[in-house]
Amino acid sequence: MIVRDAVDSDLPDILEIYNDAVLNTTAIWNEVEVDVENRRTWLKNRQGQGFPVIVSVNDEGRVTGYASFGDWRAFDGYRHTVEHSVYVNKEMRGAGIGKILMLALIERARRLGKHVMIAGIEANNEASIQLHKKLGFETVGYLPEVGTKFGKWLDLAFLQITLDKAAPR
Repeated sequence: MIVRDAVDSDLPDILEIYNDAVLNTTAIWNEVEVDVENRRTWLKNRQGQGFPVIVSVNDEGRVTGYASFGDWRAFDGYRHTVEHSVYVNKEMRGAGIGKILMLALIERARRLGKHVMIAGIEANNEASIQLHKKLGFETVGYLPEVGTKFGKWLDLAFLQITLDKAAPR
């Protein structure tokens, strides 16, 4: 398994992973599938803003997961804080791919001089919460019933990791 920057030819696999999460999980709080042009625009925007989009690729060259981060909030004072997302192909969940992608993403954030990484996770997603905690994230907030999907209210847990001890710049 290798981790590398995403390229345009990865978009069909990224799209499949994304749309599966839309249709079958509460990992993404969207309810409408998207097309490859939507993902292409997303990829170009992320990369154009200097944010990474990385993929894990198996020996057959298939994307098994992807991850990215971007601005947490759009105000200057938050410029050293990012929020990330990680998604794994449904057939590969539980195989350690999320951890591999998270470690690579954390390293990218450090190299870009980011200070804090935020995770917003559906509060019943214990597997994701435990993975984040094993990687050094701490629970810092809980927002009950702030989202909805599949006809039920969803709670949001916020976790964060401090990436460095540097003074603000």
